[in-house]
Amino acid sequence: MNLHGLAVVEFPAVLEVVAGRASSALGAERIRGSSPSADRTWIRAEHERVQAMRSLATGDVRWDPEPIPDVTTSAARLMVAGTSLEAQSLLGLAVLLRSSRRTIGALRDEKRPAIARAVLAGFGARLVSAQPVESAVEKAISEDGEIRDDASPTLRRVRRELRSAEESLFGVLEKAMRSLAPHQQVADMSVTIRNGRYVIPVRRDARNVVGGLVHDTSATGATLFVEPPAAIEAGNRIRELQGEELREIDQILRGLTELVRPLADGIASALDALVELDSLYGRARFATEFECAAADLANESEGFSIVAGRHPLLLAQRIAVVPFSLEMTGSERTMLLSGPNTGGKTVLLKAIGLFSAMVQAGIAAPVGAGSRIAVFDDLFADIGDEQSIAASLSTFSAHVKNLAEILRGATERSLVLIDELGSGTDPMEGAALGGAILEELTRRGTFTLATTHLGALKDLATTVPGVVNASLEFDAARLAPTYRLVKGIPGRSYGLSIARRLNLPANVLDAAEERLPKGERDTNALLTELQGRDAKLAARDAETGELAAETRERLANVLERERRVRERERDMERESRSAARKHLLDARNAVEETIRELRATSTAAVEDAARLARRNIEQLAGDEAAALEMLEEDVVSPSGTRDREIAAAVPGDLVELETFGGRSAKLLELRDDDAVVALGSIKLNVPRASIRKAAIQLVAAGKVAVRGDIPEVHAATEIDLRGLRASEIEEVVMQAVDSAVLADLKVLRIIHGKGTGALRERVNEMLKKEPRVSSYRLGAWNEGGAGVTIAELA
Repeated sequence: MNLHGLAVVEFPAVLEVVAGRASSALGAERIRGSSPSADRTWIRAEHERVQAMRSLATGDVRWDPEPIPDVTTSAARLMVAGTSLEAQSLLGLAVLLRSSRRTIGALRDEKRPAIARAVLAGFGARLVSAQPVESAVEKAISEDGEIRDDASPTLRRVRRELRSAEESLFGVLEKAMRSLAPHQQVADMSVTIRNGRYVIPVRRDARNVVGGLVHDTSATGATLFVEPPAAIEAGNRIRELQGEELREIDQILRGLTELVRPLADGIASALDALVELDSLYGRARFATEFECAAADLANESEGFSIVAGRHPLLLAQRIAVVPFSLEMTGSERTMLLSGPNTGGKTVLLKAIGLFSAMVQAGIAAPVGAGSRIAVFDDLFADIGDEQSIAASLSTFSAHVKNLAEILRGATERSLVLIDELGSGTDPMEGAALGGAILEELTRRGTFTLATTHLGALKDLATTVPGVVNASLEFDAARLAPTYRLVKGIPGRSYGLSIARRLNLPANVLDAAEERLPKGERDTNALLTELQGRDAKLAARDAETGELAAETRERLANVLERERRVRERERDMERESRSAARKHLLDARNAVEETIRELRATSTAAVEDAARLARRNIEQLAGDEAAALEMLEEDVVSPSGTRDREIAAAVPGDLVELETFGGRSAKLLELRDDDAVVALGSIKLNVPRASIRKAAIQLVAAGKVAVRGDIPEVHAATEIDLRGLRASEIEEVVMQAVDSAVLADLKVLRIIHGKGTGALRERVNEMLKKEPRVSSYRLGAWNEGGAGVTIAELA
């Protein structure tokens, strides 16, 4: 992309913001040097790596970047045979080796996300691990870059002798200072160094008292710095030891350099890998901090779509930003933005350019999920005032110069951003020129976004295919921008309205409005009405979305409650089965015990009775086991009757939803496990097992048939209420009780199903108040469990 276009949309400033999130100066510099690429494969791979680093940086085991010293020069010098590195340079290489080794371990840490480790695994091959080398350097050189005494035995000996010689010399010099009379001493009597020799200060008139060699004088000449005769030999010994120390240090540094030299290529590779990882870390931190979603790359023929876009520089300044959404379809190539000043048009233009530049440079853009970012070969921008006195360019001339550059270079793979198209000259000529430019760019297939206040340009959308109008919404009542993008409707400039708000004289404004052509006034009124309607539709859409979200949440809560109820019922039935098995086992044990006691009598009659009793108890056990198996099957799968009720419903039928308290809905589609129903104006996916055909029950032998609005009830031992609502069962239950009492029945079995429990609760309320019912209870495990209530009649 051309540098002028990137500079106009302030891409370098965005890079600076992102670079501030890196942990090292080299990583930040790598980010600052980023540039957009049109290679889709590279772009996808880079964003995959950023996402991987993002998961590492925010995971349970946090990614802590290691220090990255700038060893570029040192690594280059290692490539030259015979060179020797300074202590500080060697220490920097050791730090880099340690960072490289630790980073290898971090990339292999199985506590980190596996996908992230797989994506970043390639960095491991570029890093180097040489702990013995880094240990050798750190053992010889301290953290402040000094050679340690124990770097070699020779250095340890030399420094020990040097300290001893210095202590001895200091004793000689201090003795010489004490020998001077007070009038021969200077104010600051202390041992110092001049020309590499240890000396003492004496007054000039005491020169002969001390004797020895004069190595320096003070600025005034009143003080001499003298090496006494007794100190000369000791000073010579110290100079010898110092020379020996320097030679040994040089040997140590040469040895360490040769130890590191074979790693020169690996160090250069590791440095590059660590810097790249830090660049990824900085970009990942930016993406997390500014809540950047992973955007898809749009195909060249399908346009692009921005969801909840926010300008990154405004976010960096902690300014409250109103997100915008914008879409250009595959058939649209030019979007003409209009509306009042301060509405955010220029900010939007720059944001669109920045999003593509950022994504193409491997940086996540601050957009929402579902965004599709286009990939462009070049970016052209004419935004702002680039007039130049030195170049004799007026504002209009500067715009024309930029437009000429755009027309020379723009292709179908370019993005063009033009602010205030047609401004700076006569409105009619400006509109004519602007219209011709937009028509040419549209013909080429160039994606173009332009802003304007010229009404004539807004008509292009009706005459040139591929051109679409858009506006940034403006609240006419408050005379303030809302920053919501409205596609398909051109915007008004609201110049007179804003002037009225700013207290321009009313008579002047009235005269100005009279001067407006009637067609212009009518158009403005129509645009105001259209924008008002669009705002109402947007508010209604938002309300519908909130209602749908609330409905989905309620459905999820209902389904969860139903799941918990069914789980409790299964637990109760399992407990009942367990109790039944225990009862059966106890009975069998009792019979066996009785048989053993009878056999003890040894009579033939008793033996026959025992065999008969055993056959009876085995038959009873078989019946009980079969009943338990049937109950087990009923818990595991829905009843056959239930399946038939569901099967009876076909798309178009009215069904009742158990999960919504029996509310009616229209069945739209039946699937394997769920069904699509329309509840009012809302479509829902519900479990297939939770629906039944409204007001229809199958007739079973010995049971009540329930059809129509008021079911017919016959005297029977049981009644089936499934398929009715809680508000519909009172008459059915009361008729059943009447019939049962008249038929002198003692027990009435009421089948209400399990479902949400609404029918069961309503049945219990009625039976509690009915004097002809002496008691009632839930069915036992072999009577239908929680799906049945047994009423005992008085």
